[in-house]
Amino acid sequence: MTAAVKDQVEHAANVIDAEIAKRKDAVKRVVDDADPHRNAPSPNEDCLYGLIGDIARAGSKTTEANAYAVALNAMAYLGCAVGRGPFMSVGNTWHHARLFTNHVGRSGEGRKGDAVSLIRRIAHRVHETSAALAPQIHAGGLSSREGLAFLIHDGYREGKEEIPAIADKRLWVIESEFANVLHQGKRDGNTLSAALRDCWDGVSIRPATKGARLWATDPHVALSAAITPSELKAMIAARDLTNGFANRFLTIWAERTKILPLPEATPTTEVDRLAARVCEVLNYCRASSWGNRDTNRVSLSKEAEDCWKTLYEDELNSRNHGERINALLERRAPMLLRIAMLLALTDKTNSVTPDHVNAAMAWIRYSVESVKFIFASGADEAATEETNATAEKIIDILKDKGSATRTQLFAEFSNNISKDVLDEAISCLLAANPPRVLVEQKPATGAGRTAKVYKLPAKETKKTKNEHRRGFAGDSGTHEENEVNEGNEQPPPIPSLVRNVDEVENGPESPASIGFSSNSFFRAPGLSGEPGLFDMTADGGALI
Repeated sequence: MTAAVKDQVEHAANVIDAEIAKRKDAVKRVVDDADPHRNAPSPNEDCLYGLIGDIARAGSKTTEANAYAVALNAMAYLGCAVGRGPFMSVGNTWHHARLFTNHVGRSGEGRKGDAVSLIRRIAHRVHETSAALAPQIHAGGLSSREGLAFLIHDGYREGKEEIPAIADKRLWVIESEFANVLHQGKRDGNTLSAALRDCWDGVSIRPATKGARLWATDPHVALSAAITPSELKAMIAARDLTNGFANRFLTIWAERTKILPLPEATPTTEVDRLAARVCEVLNYCRASSWGNRDTNRVSLSKEAEDCWKTLYEDELNSRNHGERINALLERRAPMLLRIAMLLALTDKTNSVTPDHVNAAMAWIRYSVESVKFIFASGADEAATEETNATAEKIIDILKDKGSATRTQLFAEFSNNISKDVLDEAISCLLAANPPRVLVEQKPATGAGRTAKVYKLPAKETKKTKNEHRRGFAGDSGTHEENEVNEGNEQPPPIPSLVRNVDEVENGPESPASIGFSSNSFFRAPGLSGEPGLFDMTADGGALI
């Protein structure tokens, strides 16, 4: 064999060896990569508690509606209908039972319209039974702070005419196109998301500009939103992920669990039976006295307190989901209390029991898994798990060694992790509240660089996870107002409502034309002189 041929053979062999090595490496990467596939969130049946569960099962029995989505909307409606009378105090913050809910599911699969239909039938029957028990319902979309305030305004002047205030501030908003609200929030100068944050807190809706005339004092607004996952991720602004807007929603992933070619309506007798039970609850809560506020204290039983403390010191303040997901879960604690309070009220008791807390916690866990499923990919979750595992090992190393530099920590992992993962884990430990590790700067020796040494805090706090203690004082952002009861004083009486439908339909310059559609129910004098519910979706309007 000549030298030239020998060189060619060796070159070909090298090329083949390199290709084999390349393919082996590709196979190894596929094997080593975290599997990104996940199951959709699976709720615990504890969510379907009491009256809420009975409504959910009735709504899904003969239709394709997801029972948990039906229950979600039932909680939003009932939390609105009970009003501001029932309350739970936490420190100087007064919490009421109102909820913002968000049903996420793919178009056609989520059956989002079906999930709210039975609740609307029940609400209609409740109103027929006793108009004073029924809250106002708006299902026509929201687009501005002024439009929202108009629905429950404190009165205003239209030319020379004084428009009386809407006395009943209970408002259940059904936002079947939540993407519209998110779109409005992206527009420059639009303050709808800020107004909704105020409503969740129970803070009065103030005018966004000096010249605005519309105010809404002590709103009691509940919101049932529905959206597809692609719209939610595409439309929600980055600031809404971190400014406290998104985390005010109890978000769940829910899609149909069966296929029914010919779904049937829930029997009228069942609707009437459920509506009667709802009326019993609302009468117990004295919902018809909607002018009263903070008159019906709800509290935790001793056993429920113990259950609450365990959850609060661990799972409710866990920050091991990654910073983006953590920001979306910041209000788990107050949300749990609101749900538990509502479940207690549906049992016609003012004492929250462990059963109420456990059922509420089932909803929180369902929401946590849903938020992770929607906003984090399988790869994101795998990276978060690696960071958490690394952080726990750093704690073990420091317990054993007392202190270590970054280089020493890296060596303890036998160089089997990347420095990016190590740095992310250290940052999470330092950012925990209180910090789980401390960093000390050692003086430089000679011409060397200043060394940083990591150690555990001198006084160990009671922790098992990378927790973040915020407490209720931190449930609102730095510049937000909490809902605070000042000496339990009652507001001055608000004039009873006399709202003319003509104002809404005929006045293009009136505030009625500002940022809201006509698809709403309004209180208006009924045929018997009692307040009625006016359906603006009917041709020309109809009293129902």
